[in-house]
Amino acid sequence: MDQARPNFFSGPYIDRREEAREEPGWLEAALADPATLYLLAKGTTQLVQTKPEPRIEFVTRENPVVREADPRQFILLGWFRGTRCVLIELEAELAVSLPQNASFEELRPLSPLLRGDEPGLLAYARALSIWRSRQKFCGVCGFPTVPRKAGHVLHCTNPLCGHEFFPRIDPAIIVLVTDGERALLGRQASWPPGRYSTIAGFVEPGESLEDTVVREVMEETAVEVASVRYDSSQPWPFPSSLMLGFHATAAPGCVVRVGHELEAAAWFTREQINSGQTLVPPSHAISYRLISAWLKGDE
Repeated sequence: MDQARPNFFSGPYIDRREEAREEPGWLEAALADPATLYLLAKGTTQLVQTKPEPRIEFVTRENPVVREADPRQFILLGWFRGTRCVLIELEAELAVSLPQNASFEELRPLSPLLRGDEPGLLAYARALSIWRSRQKFCGVCGFPTVPRKAGHVLHCTNPLCGHEFFPRIDPAIIVLVTDGERALLGRQASWPPGRYSTIAGFVEPGESLEDTVVREVMEETAVEVASVRYDSSQPWPFPSSLMLGFHATAAPGCVVRVGHELEAAAWFTREQINSGQTLVPPSHAISYRLISAWLKGDE
């Protein structure tokens, strides 16, 4: 991966300082620091300023929400732009006095409009919120869980169990398959008319990433993959994926036959894609990076 050009949602947008999560008084230290920034979330929505352009609406310790929140609602994210940053997960029904033009919004439609380092921070916070909402009870014994290590570990309250749960991600491959002069693209029925993208799918237990590439391409298009090369990765918090991007070469003479997950799939030349005949994914998606590299001959 070109470190000078990280994928969207990626890059050095925050100093996580994992060792700070081990400090017993981390929350007291955060609240005592007037510079600490607090990011507010309700479910998968987060507080943002919508005008004149979208940006995160941070609050400080002077905000009543910060003073009244339960300690279990705080999660230390790290140091954002050199300043300590804490996520507060609010109850959905809690009434909050909001600054002018601020509201709780979903990340997906706003993300391409946010400043360079802000989408990554919101994606990170969103992934943590989703994980915590799905791990309120122990998956081993059913007892409630409580947060530890500044909110990054959920601990079973059953003294006979005591299992610990850590944030999870779902690895998925995404691959541009080519045969030299053509690229293999597919589309789902729910996408906008004309939109095509690269082939993708989740990694299954017992599979290597390369095995997943070969299997997914075969299942979805009946195309046999001859070689696979890693490109780069991208956090994708919808809801909790890590997209692992690859370029692959198809075996000679493959005929496309669509599997059950795609509405259509076909080979496209560079000329067809550049002409606009095919609508490619938005520029913040890793699939766009893979396609663009092939169009320029940089894959």
